[in-house]
Amino acid sequence: MIKANINDNELSAHLSSIEADGLKIFTMADGRVRGAIFHGTRFVNQLRAQHKLGILETYILGQASLCAALTIPMMKDLEHISIRFECKGAADGYSVEADSTGYVRGFLYNEHIPVTHPLENWDLAPFLGPGNLTFSRIHKDDNYPQSSTVDVDGNNIARDFATYFAQSEQVNTAFHSSIQFDKQGRVIGAGAMYIQIMPVTGGTAKLGSQVDSHQEEKEDDDILLQKVENAFKACPSLGLLYSEKTVDSEDIVIGLFREFTPTIVMNRDIIFDCPCNEDYYIHYLRTLPKDQLADIRQNGPDPLEITCRNCGSVYHIPIQKI
Repeated sequence: MIKANINDNELSAHLSSIEADGLKIFTMADGRVRGAIFHGTRFVNQLRAQHKLGILETYILGQASLCAALTIPMMKDLEHISIRFECKGAADGYSVEADSTGYVRGFLYNEHIPVTHPLENWDLAPFLGPGNLTFSRIHKDDNYPQSSTVDVDGNNIARDFATYFAQSEQVNTAFHSSIQFDKQGRVIGAGAMYIQIMPVTGGTAKLGSQVDSHQEEKEDDDILLQKVENAFKACPSLGLLYSEKTVDSEDIVIGLFREFTPTIVMNRDIIFDCPCNEDYYIHYLRTLPKDQLADIRQNGPDPLEITCRNCGSVYHIPIQKI
């Protein structure tokens, strides 16, 4: 990826003054609940710079990419997830990818969404609306990805992700994501969090062998789920919290879930990045049919301009290189 510069001096000064981006993985409630919180203010600003996005476009792709980043701690070994949302709204949908090595990339199907009147809220129904959300997972030894698709409302991206996990993975999962803009439309705070209720038999060392009935397990789950859900719902806007510089990610986790004794078990760096480079596209061009290569050599243009859809990088490749 050709990294785009952030040329707004005031924004750069703000970014240098806040907590560093990063993902913190935590467990709580004797291992029955796991989750992660991701501070991604620089992350969202980078994807915006890469794709040269407006406010609404940044909000949609930023939310989707923040939620995609939260799938990384759920991965096993080397894994790559492609997440596609297709809809009939003005945005047409989005595609985001998350990789276990720690990067996320993605794009909107329509990067210039028409807006006919001033926005009164962040309800995305007019721009996304009902559609299909597809997760495709591929592990290092797989020949083909494993895909699953669910129908979602498309008015709140975090809830759409939760719907997918409830229906396809059958795991109680909650997502929260938010992006804070200043009056000039700069992204001054961005973050996301998820929590999952793990099965009794897999979540703790002491409860799994003592469960006498499915009914007892269900009752315990219902009580725990309700308490954790109430705490999760109390979470204010993470984007606002990060922009105010008064608390960090660990403070947020402890403050929300103190009752369940949360423990941070791992820190990870997550960035908006893409493995594309000039050599990749040169190799691709060399595999074109001979007649197409001959036409390019004869008629140009020279250099060829190729834009990576996933990250917005623009490559100018002289014909002599192919």
